[in-house]
Amino acid sequence: MAIILRLDRVMADRKMSLKELSERVGVANVNLSKLKTGKVSAVRFSTLEAICDVLDCQPGDILEYKRDD
Repeated sequence: MAIILRLDRVMADRKMSLKELSERVGVANVNLSKLKTGKVSAVRFSTLEAICDVLDCQPGDILEYKRDD
């Protein structure tokens, strides 16, 4: 997979649980869990914006592109 999700790292840096993030973002815990583990094929910009707002980060802190070898 060329897109690497770093949500778990950013959450750990902010000492925020998945439950707290879910409540503050307004997205179901199960959906954020899938995003955190990389088991999604898409994310809405509105969701990404809300996550970045709550975690005080940039989209690039959560998403990373790595070229396939």
